[in-house]
Amino acid sequence: MKKLISAAKPETAEGKQYHIKCGPGDAAPYVLLPGDPERVLRIVKYWDYYELKAKHREYVTCTGKFKGVPISATSTGIGSESTAIAIEELLRVGANTFIRVGTTGTIVKDINVGDLIISTAAVRLEGTSKQYVREEYPASASYEVVLALIEAAELLGVRYHVGITASTSSFYVGQGRPGFKNYLPSWSKTLLDDLRAINVLNFEMEASTIFTLANIYGVRAGAVCAVLANRVTDEFIMDAGVEDAIKVANEAVRILHQWDEIKRKFRKKYFFPSLIRYFG
Repeated sequence: MKKLISAAKPETAEGKQYHIKCGPGDAAPYVLLPGDPERVLRIVKYWDYYELKAKHREYVTCTGKFKGVPISATSTGIGSESTAIAIEELLRVGANTFIRVGTTGTIVKDINVGDLIISTAAVRLEGTSKQYVREEYPASASYEVVLALIEAAELLGVRYHVGITASTSSFYVGQGRPGFKNYLPSWSKTLLDDLRAINVLNFEMEASTIFTLANIYGVRAGAVCAVLANRVTDEFIMDAGVEDAIKVANEAVRILHQWDEIKRKFRKKYFFPSLIRYFG
């Protein structure tokens, strides 16, 4: 068995990480983050080529190129705890831009099953981000990633919505669904109405942790999720919109890379739209 550096630094001397089993060079700067390991293979089918870099527990990592741009996809499993581990270890091997490619349930009547939701920020109803910072700290997406996702959705002609997401640690009671034997605490019974009143669009389970860690560590993150369920109309269709979310996320990486090249060319730290007219 390979010896790790220490209990406090669980990686090999070569930098291979304990959970994701990736080392330096195994991950591109741009990483897509599906929860489902099987979704990694759906993502990479659109790439120019890819290599399977690692597979361990819920973490599957492939790296390759999409339209000439270096790109990776790493599955995180379900929930914020395993997602935080993926972020921590991907940062250690060179990643700096993260896009969650997930599924979600909307709490808004007029958002259709099969639509996409691009998150600008997330309500931190999960517990993992609270291990990092106080509750008042915002979980906000990178404006560059949000803009790239919007542009990608427009280019691909898919139906999308932009707004605030709620991330929970529980798929059932934490999202206002009855637990076993119809258990539902009183606060959960009003949760959907309370969130809808403050213009929250949807539930999922990872975005707020991704955004929080990205802001703490000074990197970029965003999220695009396919709407599988509408809690108002009581519809649920497996896999609805997932292929669109995958296409949008891949295309957003190409767009971000283009913008990053523009910033490097003009020695700008931040991207702003009028930079485009000077490119090339």
